[in-house]
Amino acid sequence: MFDPVGGPSDDLCVFDPTNPPSHCTPASLAKILSEDVPIRNVLDHPPQPITAPLFLEGADSSFTGIDFVPDSFVSGSVQSGALLYILEGDLGFSAANSGSDEVGHEVKVVNFLDSEDGLVSLNISRFAKNNTSDQAFITGAHGLNRPTDLRFGPDGCAWVVDWGAVRDPGQSGPDTKVKNAADGPLPQIPGTGTVFRICRSDE
Repeated sequence: MFDPVGGPSDDLCVFDPTNPPSHCTPASLAKILSEDVPIRNVLDHPPQPITAPLFLEGADSSFTGIDFVPDSFVSGSVQSGALLYILEGDLGFSAANSGSDEVGHEVKVVNFLDSEDGLVSLNISRFAKNNTSDQAFITGAHGLNRPTDLRFGPDGCAWVVDWGAVRDPGQSGPDTKVKNAADGPLPQIPGTGTVFRICRSDE
């Protein structure tokens, strides 16, 4: 595990657009490299064998909310015992790392499948995503921008809280780049926060 190092949104970075790839002044970059060091081990060895996670998501995808589906939501690609989770998406601090199909700004479903050997396997698929693969505000669509939480309500529907359109340093895509440098690294566009209610199609 490492502390964030460099980039225009690093607390220690003094922005300098003429000094790529860090875009920090040489003096502030030297300070970053001297103080942002790997987090040292707390123990000299693991207390038990390390267990791999069930699954991994793409870098900078920002896993922000998760909930298991109720039986009333089961239909089609959503099986009994499945869960939904949301990815907020990267905040433009680094270059895009997933091609044109940007990771994030989406809802995914995980189905747990029993196998013949008694082990459980996972089937992960996309449940809801903008067709631009980025924040919806870029094209004016009424879709996902920055989903930050997901919970199922007593009505059996999934409620997704989206904190709205956010401009960022733009290193992963120019369309979301901050237009006024005086606005800071992550200005939120007023009036764009949304709560989505997702129900079965027969609801």
